[in-house]
Amino acid sequence: MKKTPLGKTGLNVSPIGFGSFKIGRNQKTKYPTAYDRPSDQESTRLLNAVLDLGINLIDTAPAYGLSEERIGAAISHRRDEFVLATKTGECFEDGESVYDYSGPATRTSIERSLRRLKTDVLDIVYIHSDGRDEWIQNQTDVVETLQQLKTEGLIRSIGFSGKDVAGVELALSWADLVMAEYHIEDTSHAEIINKAAELGIGVVVKKGLASGHLTAEAAIRFVLENPNVSSMVIGGLNLEHLRSNCEIAQLLNM
Repeated sequence: MKKTPLGKTGLNVSPIGFGSFKIGRNQKTKYPTAYDRPSDQESTRLLNAVLDLGINLIDTAPAYGLSEERIGAAISHRRDEFVLATKTGECFEDGESVYDYSGPATRTSIERSLRRLKTDVLDIVYIHSDGRDEWIQNQTDVVETLQQLKTEGLIRSIGFSGKDVAGVELALSWADLVMAEYHIEDTSHAEIINKAAELGIGVVVKKGLASGHLTAEAAIRFVLENPNVSSMVIGGLNLEHLRSNCEIAQLLNM
């Protein structure tokens, strides 16, 4: 697939990114139907097939259960083929989400992610918001700590995965990129997406299919026809569905 510049990060990404939630976790999800978590072998086959399709943006998080470990085990030997994005601030332990945006916790989170993912550098790290978007940015050490980790060379670009418009807009003052929910039924972030692009800040869309509630073709077309969106992250365990998603994206980029 044709790659698109991700703002001024220097990274180029496929229009479809792979969201790895389902390979690591099947508890307390927002998907409309339940699913079995795949085995290690099934995850390995899927991740390699994703790269073979031309998808080069792999999105994960400590909150996605086994996802980071499985990515590290399955495709770290192909590390130069993909842009690796993870998050900090939330982890999933004993069936519950735990949030910590302090400086020490942020550094520990990044060090743990580097080990799990078997890499020396993370291309993208987002702050994984719990909904307190502005408080997280104004009242904790997470932004300053990520900036320091970027200076140390452990992270290439830093961003914010927020919940509300005001929170994502606040992140435009310091972030290299933002991740926002945007789809046919929710265009509340449309103005912020345009503003980010004007500032040279990369935009990645999450929940473009409304967590599986929208049909793929119309939803993908809607998101990717916005010229200010670099990529949309789509999760899934069905390789044929992912292949079809890529075909839709390719037609839009011809």
